[in-house]
Amino acid sequence: MDTQPRSDALQNRERILKVAITELTLSADVPLSSIAKKAGVGQATFYRNFPNRESLIIEVYRYEMEQVADLAVHLLQTCSPDQALREWMDRLALYALTKAGLADAIRQAASARDCPGKSGYAPVAAAAKLLLSVNEEAGTIRPGVTTDDFFLAIAGIWQIDSCGDWQPRLTRLMDLVMDGLRAGAPARVS
Repeated sequence: MDTQPRSDALQNRERILKVAITELTLSADVPLSSIAKKAGVGQATFYRNFPNRESLIIEVYRYEMEQVADLAVHLLQTCSPDQALREWMDRLALYALTKAGLADAIRQAASARDCPGKSGYAPVAAAAKLLLSVNEEAGTIRPGVTTDDFFLAIAGIWQIDSCGDWQPRLTRLMDLVMDGLRAGAPARVS
């Protein structure tokens, strides 16, 4: 007996997740029936995939974190190590600043259960570790930067007000962090 989900079932799930990301980003309180309707699936299909709001939100968070994490490998295949790191930082920051409604939904889900975000964060931490390691080996960043160092250095992105003209400020902040990571890099020492 094949235990793999059918391709149409996977496509339905993927559509639900994509619609949920958009809708939950706009409003944490969006009705699940609205998500199902916009995804083009019936209530039974929706609830077969996500039996309650919390399970949907946790899966959206996990899915989004995997997308950000998977980008690291793709960038390392298509860019130089330091370009890959810098572009990945932009993607992570963009996620943080454009998903305010999703953050509210995650907080609401967390208050209903134990904290859902811890396991979803692991792929992002692993991606950061990979990018830092490849850059250290290439000599494009200073040696010894840990993932904890990295996330503390970029923590300012969560302080930027996403309501105004935040893009120039974000770019400046990420450039400052990248300049700091490059300072003392073996490849930059003449």
